[in-house]
Amino acid sequence: MLLLVGLGNPNPNNSNNRHNVGFLVIDEINKKFKLSKQKPKFKGLLTTGNINEQKVYAIKPLTFMNSSGICIKELIEYFKIDVKNVFVFHDDMDIDLGKIKVKFGGSSAGHNGIESIDKNIGKNYSRIRIGIGRPKKNSTGADHVLDNFSNEEMDNVQSVTKNIIESLSILISRDLDLFSSKINQN
Repeated sequence: MLLLVGLGNPNPNNSNNRHNVGFLVIDEINKKFKLSKQKPKFKGLLTTGNINEQKVYAIKPLTFMNSSGICIKELIEYFKIDVKNVFVFHDDMDIDLGKIKVKFGGSSAGHNGIESIDKNIGKNYSRIRIGIGRPKKNSTGADHVLDNFSNEEMDNVQSVTKNIIESLSILISRDLDLFSSKINQN
């Protein structure tokens, strides 16, 4: 069993925020792989289905970014999902827009959603860090992540999301280096 998690904030006004890039990825995974209709469960919007003959749960936590770990902990305990089978998609300001970095475990690098997950389930899960770029000179990090993507930036995000979907089988086979190189070569 696998758990795919997209981080974001559930407020409809936040739907195109940089912070919600994880939600956007989960929405596209749901469409592409025809996962079940989203249902509110475990303090999130949950879908289920199969990808490459593996049972998959995909969730968008409704607990807001800073409490994402609460939702994930409830779900993995209920379904007895091994933490190493958790894949979290989230924004990262330290990566250029349209690029990704993937890693297993490690530091939260100050990302509050990741800190919440680490606190609730530990650090032994995979993180798909999706670049949103650095804030402009007169903008804070908090303002930057809550700003909407411009139309041009959204085109870039949709392109990287499409690449993630096309290479998802590589990710879930845990070949993180190959997955990262395939996504970033486009």
